[in-house]
Amino acid sequence: MTNLVGKTVLVTGASSGLGEQLALAVASQGANVVLAARRRERLTQVADQCRLLSKGQAVAITCDVGHVADVDHVFATIDELFGQLDVVINAAGFGDMTTVITMDAPVMAKMLRVNTLGTMYVSQLAAQRMVKQPAGEIVNIASMAGKIATPKSAVYAASKAAIIAYDNALRLELKDAHVNVLTVNPGPIKTDFFKIADPTGHYLERVDQLALNPVKFAELIVSKLGHQRRELNRPWVMSAANLGYQLAPKLGDWLTGTVFNFK
Repeated sequence: MTNLVGKTVLVTGASSGLGEQLALAVASQGANVVLAARRRERLTQVADQCRLLSKGQAVAITCDVGHVADVDHVFATIDELFGQLDVVINAAGFGDMTTVITMDAPVMAKMLRVNTLGTMYVSQLAAQRMVKQPAGEIVNIASMAGKIATPKSAVYAASKAAIIAYDNALRLELKDAHVNVLTVNPGPIKTDFFKIADPTGHYLERVDQLALNPVKFAELIVSKLGHQRRELNRPWVMSAANLGYQLAPKLGDWLTGTVFNFK
């Protein structure tokens, strides 16, 4: 892991779930943490926790990454307070386990605006700054759903598959500028994400043995910073399943539609 002491790290979606744990993890390594999310009160609480873990600063900024003006404000604040951004971790996002024919159009639009366009815009503004520095790292939280789509996750899977493709191109564009792009593809994580995605709680119960611990997974992600890694895929069983899917897509379709359809 790269030395984060005194480095400035932006974490979006930092008020809860994986984003919260990522903010705490980088704070524990001595970084200045800029926390961005929509829920001001909760975000302030997480920032307070970060200050207890680090001698660095923790700045909470209310931001909906789906709104360009909000993102612009975050970066203007970073420029003013720190003058440099070393790492950005895009963890903002949400899901909705609904079939394509029943999902409301506004939900589809919002999911793409937040999960995809928001992540892309934050990455763009970060890249514009990092290419002027000796180095930098952009970490985008995509999903194994972007590699293995399942029923009732079409729009969510598409929003994350777009990030995987975007990162693959961005990584090549930034290589000579010494800016690494790390794409993180987690399977299900035991967080409040599923309170929106699946209010019944049934899905998380069915995948309990596969679900990732958010604290440990955040620590794993942070440990990979500075290693010039392309992707981080977990859990291993889903990563292996993706390889099998590429080799035998028809069999993969059958398995994901029947045996592994937990939604």
